[in-house]
Amino acid sequence: MVGNTYPYNVKDWKEDIVLAQKYDIDGFVLNVGKEEWQIHRVMDCFTAISQLDDYIRFKLFLSFDMCSIPGNKEHDVNYLKAYLSKLGTHPRMFRHPASGGVVVSTFAGQESTFGQGSADDGWMYAMRELEGNIGLQIHFVPALFMDPARYPHVHALSGIFHWNGAWPIHLTPSHPRCEIENTKLDSDQHHLHCLRKARCEERKTYMASVSPWFFTHYGPESWNKNWIYRGDDWLYVRRWEQLVEIRDEVDIVQVISWNDYGESHYIGPLKGAQPNSQAWVDGYPHIGWLHLTSYFARAFKSGSYPDILEDQIFMWARPHSKDAVTKEDVPRPDNWELSDDTLWIIVLSLAPAVLSVYTSSDPTALPVVFSVPAGLSKISSPLVPGGGMKAALKRDGAVIALCAPVGYKFEERPGVWNWNAFVACSC
Repeated sequence: MVGNTYPYNVKDWKEDIVLAQKYDIDGFVLNVGKEEWQIHRVMDCFTAISQLDDYIRFKLFLSFDMCSIPGNKEHDVNYLKAYLSKLGTHPRMFRHPASGGVVVSTFAGQESTFGQGSADDGWMYAMRELEGNIGLQIHFVPALFMDPARYPHVHALSGIFHWNGAWPIHLTPSHPRCEIENTKLDSDQHHLHCLRKARCEERKTYMASVSPWFFTHYGPESWNKNWIYRGDDWLYVRRWEQLVEIRDEVDIVQVISWNDYGESHYIGPLKGAQPNSQAWVDGYPHIGWLHLTSYFARAFKSGSYPDILEDQIFMWARPHSKDAVTKEDVPRPDNWELSDDTLWIIVLSLAPAVLSVYTSSDPTALPVVFSVPAGLSKISSPLVPGGGMKAALKRDGAVIALCAPVGYKFEERPGVWNWNAFVACSC
């Protein structure tokens, strides 16, 4: 989200790129809006990547936020041209390996006509304008929020980005509990089926999404966004496992997100400029999810899960009971009933071991004990009001991994409603 990088400089971009590459992320998708200052931050990003060593094989491409950028008139294409005329031929701009085209994406745009009468004609016009402007083919892979059955009729498409596939967005509190827990994450197949119908002489690109969480909490006087998608049941891990399983059908995986603090699904460090989300973001690190990303990114790219080289514990939980009462003016988020008061744990273990989990504030309370095999284990444990989170992994009586974060408490009487997650790891 370039919109959250207003105070960034070249050094900040370098730090983010080096950190992302360290954990097996291959590039950034730069989501840009209509504000003029954003192009300067994007230029800084390209300057930063140009100054890094060649061994950092990191790429960038643009995603135009069509909820921000106008797209109803012909001259609105100039918003897009402003970026690509400067950066379209940059050596670090991502080119699709098969077509050689400059990859361009969007967030939304299904109603953008660029003065041509229909969205299909509008995007055909926009692509012609952009290709003529930079002298290169555009490989257009947008996130269009429409019935996938329309894909074959949108002729500008080189592929599609299924943004909503990262979460079980279909769930509502009226669903039976058996459908809410460990719900299916299988919406890719419908999009893939419709995309296949759109294929002609070449395969269309399918970009899938994966995300660890979703909570946003803006009231009516602000952006009026106040809901959750269920992130329980080890969502991030289960979604990654699914994408590894269908990797032959998926060309690109986009992690949502590096720094979208307003929707609580960031995996990068807390830096830059928050969009008035401090009340539910400050004090809630997610960097443990970045560490976990490396394991699954390598599995997706190679087709086999990497060897576990170190015993590790990852844990996350919300900061208060879903039934807690506050005096906050902004109400509980929509779909709050879908969540569970549970500590979610992932263990990567070199060999069989014993995990002890502590959630009580009583120092004399006994832990909940789990036997874990070698490999990856998914574990959960109920949260205790007033308690915290701690886990110790033992083998042959010796502690081999400890996760005991400071600063987390499962509040009984929170000051505000907060469905964000506190993420910790033994890394």
